[in-house]
Amino acid sequence: GAEREELTVVADQVGTPTPAALIAEVTAQALAHPGQLSGTWHLTARGQTSWHGFAEAIFAEAVAQGVLAKAPRVRPITTADYPTPAKRPGYSCLDTTRLREDFGIALPDWREGLARVIGELRRG
Repeated sequence: GAEREELTVVADQVGTPTPAALIAEVTAQALAHPGQLSGTWHLTARGQTSWHGFAEAIFAEAVAQGVLAKAPRVRPITTADYPTPAKRPGYSCLDTTRLREDFGIALPDWREGLARVIGELRRG
């Protein structure tokens, strides 16, 4: 983003950005839970956004925290405009209800994780 005036980013694929640190923290909490639970749990931050929305949020946060002086324009495109060998789902948000209920874990919004990651980049 610091090297270009404009970027094109897919806007018709929606998911939940989740930083690795959150996955590690929540996994540790689940492993420390005293119950004898078994099964499959989905783990993502709360909320959802498109890749385009995520890119815009990244640049806005980077500017807000002083990592970038100016955000590039982020132009939305369709998946068809950005062909890749791998087929990507249009909607890949996961239901975290069971994780939250079984382990009593409150998951943060994806924007909180983004702010944290950008802050770590700023510090260095």
